[in-house]
Amino acid sequence: MSVPPHVDLHRVPGHVAIVVDRTGCSVGEPALVDVVDGALGIGLRWLTVDVVPAARWSAPIGELRALLLDVERVLLARRDELHARGVRICVLGRRDGRLPRRLQQAIDDTEALTASNHGMTLTLAIDHDGQAELAAAMAALAAEVRAGGRSGASIDEDVVAAYLDAPELPDPDLLVRTAGDTRTANFLVWQTAYSEFVFTDTRWDDFRRADLFAAVAEFQRRERRFGAVDPT
Repeated sequence: MSVPPHVDLHRVPGHVAIVVDRTGCSVGEPALVDVVDGALGIGLRWLTVDVVPAARWSAPIGELRALLLDVERVLLARRDELHARGVRICVLGRRDGRLPRRLQQAIDDTEALTASNHGMTLTLAIDHDGQAELAAAMAALAAEVRAGGRSGASIDEDVVAAYLDAPELPDPDLLVRTAGDTRTANFLVWQTAYSEFVFTDTRWDDFRRADLFAAVAEFQRRERRFGAVDPT
């Protein structure tokens, strides 16, 4: 599918994040592959997909295990192809031992393989908890202040951002939420403060590049003022 004419390739958002609905035991490989292909086609530099939210750890253990096995399978099946296309693959989320050892190894190997790529960065969020991420950053900063390494007055937005799990990840310009849900589900809590939100009724399993293009076109129709007052 070619890029439709209503998508302005000169005004593509720098970073698109997608919060997916997840009720089954797969990451939705057809959707992920087609969306990545579409993102590359429009020159998107950063794409983040919330493939396994932290809340999924409350699912039945068999369902969770199947989902994590599918993540491992997709990583192993697709990383060489994406590496050949210059995609850097990163994983965002807690790495405190909750992930199966084989999946953690697959993540480490995939990140190492693609680390030097300079095309699009595809970030897969696995066990990412936005509130927990922010709380951990606050705790680390508080400890530094107590130890005398920093003054409380020196803490601003840039300092907080530097203490997040992936400080190099730019704030999303556009956040897309699938399946008719109208909440961000604890995803990138700090980073989405000024993101544009697009909500679609399309479920993730049915989501394709055309849906990405539609969300980008909607983003391009909006005027981003970042709190400034419209002079008119």
